[in-house]
Amino acid sequence: MAENEDRGSPDISKSDKRKQSLYFPETMLDEIQKEAGRLQRSLSWVVQRAWKHARKEIKQIPGSNEPQE
Repeated sequence: MAENEDRGSPDISKSDKRKQSLYFPETMLDEIQKEAGRLQRSLSWVVQRAWKHARKEIKQIPGSNEPQE
């Protein structure tokens, strides 16, 4: 076993919490804040759930450097 491995540690990807600034248009942020309040959840929770729900659709959008079909 490598020196830096810890057999008892949980999956880091599930507990890794990194700060990141995200910028939203004011009306979008207001809507997210209202939903967070309605759901009694944090803004972070709402954005994370939105990403999980939308990521398959977003991955289908071609990148700007990808050739058009």
